[in-house]
Amino acid sequence: MRGWVRALALIAVLAAPSAGAETPWVWDLPAWVPRPRVPADNPMTVEKVALGRQLFYDKQLSLNGKGACASCHIQAKAFTDGRKVGVGVTGEKHVRNSMGLANVAYVPVLTWANPLLHSLEQQALVPMFGENPVELGLAGQEEALFARLKADPRYPALFQAAFPAEGGTISLRSITQALAAFERSIVSFSSPYDRYRYGNEPNAISAAAKRGEALFFSERLECFHCHGGITFSNAVTHERLAFVEAGFHQTGLYNLDGKGAYPANNPGAIEVTGEAQDMGRFRTPSLRNVAVTAPYMHDGSIATLDAAIDHYAAGGRAKSAQTDQLIVGFKLNKSERADLIAFLRSLTDQRLLTTPAYGPPK
Repeated sequence: MRGWVRALALIAVLAAPSAGAETPWVWDLPAWVPRPRVPADNPMTVEKVALGRQLFYDKQLSLNGKGACASCHIQAKAFTDGRKVGVGVTGEKHVRNSMGLANVAYVPVLTWANPLLHSLEQQALVPMFGENPVELGLAGQEEALFARLKADPRYPALFQAAFPAEGGTISLRSITQALAAFERSIVSFSSPYDRYRYGNEPNAISAAAKRGEALFFSERLECFHCHGGITFSNAVTHERLAFVEAGFHQTGLYNLDGKGAYPANNPGAIEVTGEAQDMGRFRTPSLRNVAVTAPYMHDGSIATLDAAIDHYAAGGRAKSAQTDQLIVGFKLNKSERADLIAFLRSLTDQRLLTTPAYGPPK
């Protein structure tokens, strides 16, 4: 974390009020979906999203040209990477699974276990400049990064269009604001389940998925308490919410000392807060597109949807007094399990996975 803390200081020096935005962004959302909150100092514009998309897919945003944001956030995998844990551009393995970016505009706290990180603009500094672990490896390379982008014939015009009031200045502020704008534009509300539940398409999902929906939202299974709402997560914010929900839970993955301890190198929110109650507590991920985002959990330690159901059916694989009280366990017969999986698969949004608007620029 040392590198990105230093970068935060740099970005504060460079910060100035944003003005002169060219084309306001128009959210392409169904009527039942509220708009996300957007920082007043980084309003969404078409030009910022276009620049952010270019940067997101550009390996020049790494120490050695071997990785980009898109290396760990792959569109076809709902902007996860399919690995158990992330791998940085130097080959260093991380301790956590790469989180999906779909609907990240609706997430009030970023990363798996930092309840203090609320801004996508600040979060962008973590993969760029973080040193523990190294992701993009840019710590101490700010000027070299700026020089690369200035020398690339694509970027001067893109930065000028996105930040006309600042003369198209290439800076940490403009880079992180553009990345944040593109990431906020990645929304996913077009699954078969959405068409069934909100679009008056009764045949959009199977009878099995409908039975699975009933199970999912039952008190018997308790899934919906943590995975409800428009994003299927209780870590959510949007314009219609008067308060922010930031769901963190200990789900019984580890109990190393009989008292609920998690591995020392991946202990959860306690690493940031220092509060004993936060041992093993991680942010609730969205279940949208869950069928394409395996492996699961903060450390990728559960390989399949079947295995994830096993974990929760058992009330956690390593229960302790620290395990969330909602993780109570349940029993499913074979057909009920198949129904539940059919429902979870109905949350896959093919538009998200394939639309050119979220893919690499041509």
